[in-house]
Amino acid sequence: MGTKMADLGSPQKLSGVPPPEGMGGGRCSEISTELIRSLTELQELEAVYERLCGEEKVVERELDALLEQQNTIESKMVTLHRMGPNLQLIEGDAKQLAGMITFTCNLAENVSSKVRQLDLAKNRLYQAIQRADDILDLKFCMDGVQTALRNEDYEQAAAHIHRYLCLDKSVIELSRQGKEGSMIDANLKLLQEAEQRLKTIVTEKFAIATKEGDLPQVERFFKIFPLLGLHEEGLSKFSEYLCKQVASKAEENLLLVLGTDMSDRRAAVIFADTLTLLFEGIARIVETHQPIVETYYGPGRLYTLIKYLQVECDRQVEKVVDKFIKQRDYHQQFRHVQNSLMRNSTTEKIEPRELDPILTEVTLMNARSELYLRFLRKRISSDFEVGDSMASEEVKQEHQKCLDKLLNNCLLSCTMQELIGFYITMEEYFMRETVNKAVALDTYEKGQLTSSMVDDVFYIVKKCVGRALSSSSIDCLCAMINLATTELESDFRDVLCNKLRMGFPATTLQDIQRGVTSAVNIMHSSLQQGKFDTKGIESTDEAKLSFLVTLNNVEVCSENISTLKKTLESDCTKLFSQGIGGEQAQAKFDSCLSDLAAVSNKFRDLLQEGLTELNSTAIKPQVQPWINTFLSVSHNIEEEEFNDYEANDPWVQQFILNLEQQMAEFKASLSPVIYDSLTGLMTSLVAVELERVVLKSTFNRLGGLQFDKELRSLIAYLTTVTTWTIRDKFARLSQMATILNLERVTEILDYWGANSGPLTWRLTPAEVRQVLALRMDFRSEDIKRLRL
Repeated sequence: MGTKMADLGSPQKLSGVPPPEGMGGGRCSEISTELIRSLTELQELEAVYERLCGEEKVVERELDALLEQQNTIESKMVTLHRMGPNLQLIEGDAKQLAGMITFTCNLAENVSSKVRQLDLAKNRLYQAIQRADDILDLKFCMDGVQTALRNEDYEQAAAHIHRYLCLDKSVIELSRQGKEGSMIDANLKLLQEAEQRLKTIVTEKFAIATKEGDLPQVERFFKIFPLLGLHEEGLSKFSEYLCKQVASKAEENLLLVLGTDMSDRRAAVIFADTLTLLFEGIARIVETHQPIVETYYGPGRLYTLIKYLQVECDRQVEKVVDKFIKQRDYHQQFRHVQNSLMRNSTTEKIEPRELDPILTEVTLMNARSELYLRFLRKRISSDFEVGDSMASEEVKQEHQKCLDKLLNNCLLSCTMQELIGFYITMEEYFMRETVNKAVALDTYEKGQLTSSMVDDVFYIVKKCVGRALSSSSIDCLCAMINLATTELESDFRDVLCNKLRMGFPATTLQDIQRGVTSAVNIMHSSLQQGKFDTKGIESTDEAKLSFLVTLNNVEVCSENISTLKKTLESDCTKLFSQGIGGEQAQAKFDSCLSDLAAVSNKFRDLLQEGLTELNSTAIKPQVQPWINTFLSVSHNIEEEEFNDYEANDPWVQQFILNLEQQMAEFKASLSPVIYDSLTGLMTSLVAVELERVVLKSTFNRLGGLQFDKELRSLIAYLTTVTTWTIRDKFARLSQMATILNLERVTEILDYWGANSGPLTWRLTPAEVRQVLALRMDFRSEDIKRLRL
């Protein structure tokens, strides 16, 4: 029994055979009939029964699943049955299409083979025609060159040789292998001999023409060289001839320079004129012969011609510059200037006026050189552009590198850079010394707002920067802008700053003592630095005028710097449009201009410092006592006093009169811009001081009304004397006047919070309560109960 129960746990053993496939997803009952019949125990039978019931449920579920798919399967079968006839038609059509394709393929193969045969025949025919043409051309060239040489028609002979040289060598080699090979060899030999003979004749004739200076004959044989394949040799020999012409003319001009009388009108720029004549001569040669080179030698060959010419140009420029340096003592002047610029130098300083003509001539020489180099760049670039129209990008870049190397590394460029390097140092000395002289000779004429040094200094700065601009060198211009920026920012601004630090003459004893101490300190510092001399403490009126004139000077300096920046921007836009410099030069120039603009802002800051000093020294000590008299006027008044105040104003009219008299002194001596700024400072001071004394006063209803009238009168006056809006400065006082005019405490709620409308309160809730407390007739309990 135990064995049978164990067998029930093993389906394979119970069945005795493997389960059949294709039923119930490949499943069948795992209990055989023989096993069931052999069971005798009830427990075993029940176990088998339960197992069979479970299998029955599984089979039922599988059957249900299959029955659910019946409709789908049947519809698919119907579709397949319907497709049967169509599939047969498709099969027939496919077989027919395959037959047509096979036929077409065979036909195409037959046709293409015929076409290949025709193409082969055509190519052979062309080769035969070419061979015949070349044989005829050889015969024609041989006969033609012999005839042309006998008649000394070298152009025609060169044309025949050129035609022979252009023949396809491979075709000629094939022709030599045929029956007519001996004849072709004879023709080739004769042509080669004629070629060598013609080359010798052309070379000799060209040499004779150049020696005799026969330009028509020179140009005649120059045009023959490329027909013989001698492009480089032709350009070299022609350039040699042109260089001799350039050298001869340059030496002639240099001799004229050395013999020029110093009283001559152009004597000061005679070396610049000599360089100009040299450059113009070369430019004229290029313009004249560029069409010949392009026509007979092809595009891209102008670079070779100019390369030879530039070597001669460098040689002549070196001679001219050497004479310039020697005759103008350029290096000696530079060393003298360099020693003078050193601190603690004992060398006697050179007079700046002596440098002026030399500096002008150097910039003119550089400008002419830059113009000449731009001309060469434009000509060569346009020639390369035509020649490289079908070339690769690598070839174009290589040509551009060659052009840059030729123009940037030539002796002309290097020499001019050296001269400009010396020029910058000498120009710096010229600017610094003349600016110091302008400051030392500063004078003031009555009726003028500024002193003489402002116009003088900026005339000098504009002259130096303008001269650097005229050199057409962006590096030179940027260097001078930086030097001018340093001169204005450091030395000249320090002069104005020291004058302002001496202060405006004070009116009280304490201010007088402070002003004297400051003046003594400034004088002591200035004497130690050796920048300028002082003549002691001036009289009060002179000191006042000096301070106000210095303020005007500072304001004009700031405007002049801004104007100089705009002028430079405009002028350099024209330079950049002419192709001078690139993106890097543009960025460098913009950086220099931004530094210049920063100096203008520093002068504005200095002006603001001076105005603040003037306000605190001259205006505040006067305005404070006038405003303090407000406290002596009662604003806790009755109807009778209110009417009396209306007829005889106790404070505001006298205060306005005092302000008007004080500001009249400044209006006559200050520029409109500075006066307007000073008025703005005075207005702010009045607003602050008046608010201070109002908070110390007491009011009743009529007193508040009186204060409102006084405030309106004051605002109306100040509005007429300044272009600035002052309502914002008096907003707090106006709100205080509104509060002091209230009939009862709670009326403030009609103007506060959600009821304020467009009004923006500048007073805090605590300040509102403080102002309400100034009203003698308002109870403090009512003020405290307000919810603000």
